[in-house]
This record gives sequence, C-alpha cells and structure tokens, in this order.
Amino acid sequence: MDESLTITVEGKEIRISNPQKILWPETGFTKLYYVNFLLSVADYLLPYSKNRLLMMWCYPDGVNAKRIVRKAMPSFAPAWIQRTFYIDKHWILLNDRPTLAWLANLAALELHVPFDTYDRIGYPTELVFDLDPMDTDNFELVLETALQLKDLLDSLGLKSFAKTSGSTGLQVYVPIEPKYEYRETRMVNEFIAKYMVQKNPDKITIDRVVKRRGKKLYFDYLQLWKMRTLPAPYSSRATATGTVSTPVTWEEVRKGFSPTDFTMVNIIQRIQERGDLFSPVTTEKNKYMQSLDKILAFLKTHKSVVMI
Repeated sequence: MDESLTITVEGKEIRISNPQKILWPETGFTKLYYVNFLLSVADYLLPYSKNRLLMMWCYPDGVNAKRIVRKAMPSFAPAWIQRTFYIDKHWILLNDRPTLAWLANLAALELHVPFDTYDRIGYPTELVFDLDPMDTDNFELVLETALQLKDLLDSLGLKSFAKTSGSTGLQVYVPIEPKYEYRETRMVNEFIAKYMVQKNPDKITIDRVVKRRGKKLYFDYLQLWKMRTLPAPYSSRATATGTVSTPVTWEEVRKGFSPTDFTMVNIIQRIQERGDLFSPVTTEKNKYMQSLDKILAFLKTHKSVVMI
C-alpha cells in the first residue's frame, strides 16, 4: 500500500508519496527529511536558481540506486509550476518553495542550474572555475589552488566567492555584469586557467583527458558554457552522508576543512551563525556585478596571450 501525506506550501497542496522511504541509507535520511531540508534552505537556494533552466538528478530508490537525469518538464507536473520553452522542450524554472517541495517528492536529490537565466540565455552572470581533484584524499591541493586563484583574481580587480561542490571539489564564482557572451567569458577563463597551470605545472592541469591527468588537480574552466551546469548553492548531493554544496569564506579556505564537513544535518545552523555567504552572488548581486571590459580589451589586443 502506498502511504502518502499531503503538505501545503504557500497555498499549494503537494502530495508526498512514501514519505518514510529512506533515500540516504547510511544516514537514514528519508524523503520527508529531504522535503523539510529543502524548505529550510529555500530562502538561500532559490535566489540563485531563479529563472534558470533546471536540470535535476533524481534517485527514486535512494543514492545507492540508479540515477535519472531529468531536463524536460514531466508531463505530470502541476500547472502552477513555472516553466519556459527552450529549443525543443519545456523546462522547470525553480522559482518558489512549492516547486522545491514537489521536486523533493520526485527524489530530485541534486539540483543543477546553468550560468545564465532563461531571458538572457548566452550571457552568464558570473565567471566560474571548478577545482576538481583526481585524488579525493588530497583536498589540501584544492584549498591551496583556490587561494592562489583568489590572489590572481584580486590582482585583476575581481572579487570572488567560493563554495564546495558538495562532492570532492571547490568552485569559485566571480559575479559579472550579464552583458558578455560565453565566448568572451571563455577568453577570460582560459587566460586565467593557463596562467595558473604555468605557475603550478606539477600540481594543476587543464587536460580534459582523465588518464593523462595523473594526480594533478583538474582546473576546469570549460564548464562555464551555454547549457552546462553546476549544483546550485545549498543543493544536496547524492553522497553517502548527504553533503551539501556550501558557500565558504576565504578565511575558512585558509584554515582548511573537508567538503564532508557540510551536510543536511548542520547547514541550517551554519547559516544561522554565519549568514548566507553566497548573498553577494545572489541577493546582493547588484553590488558585485563586475566589469570585464579592461581584461577583454587587453586579451583582444594581445591574442598571443590566450588561445580562443
């Protein structure tokens, strides 16, 4: 017999099927626990996901079972869910708390979004660098590289913000004016990535071929592109312990931590104590929309510096 319950979120009734179904076996987190988690972080997650085409990773039988990647709006989605049509399908716009609860019922345990909004597709709202270690036991190299990257960005006059991937890596965001096409942001990203590799040839690589990377950290500057995605800040991840993609301070990066430190168990208390560390990228973004004009002008007049 299918046990279920109905919850009401902002006037919308949402049926939660099998609320006691365990989705994270190691921790015992149930679907209902996940629903409550998403609603508790909604005020911090939604400002970033707003008006972005949602890609969700669903695990209907839990994190140890098959993953289903959903891009198109399911045919059974309620009419009140905000959506937009792009290319050949309707996409969900993750803009409100009821939608979050409905997604939780689908066991959408990871919420991934692109770097642009549906009304400005092709114009990212930030530069992003994804620092991905090959050796999962060497997070120290991730932290070291992130600090070097911050210093470089500071020297270019660009303020940056970091968050864990929720898995093994760290991601660095640079809010920018949403007036640059991806090909332009790629020029800046590539210039920075190649500079970082030149400074750390024994530790960092931009080689896309995994078997050639060895134990070097993969400095991924290519992910920043049209219709590519990263987990939204405060999204859970389908890891054994229910880790969360968590904004961190640069002081925390200096002191050191493990990405497994941040889970659904402690993230709310962390926000209460430290505030929303990603607000400069989301709710306060108008203060931090940075220009790339000078950097692009330099790169376009010194084309030998960077390969487009």
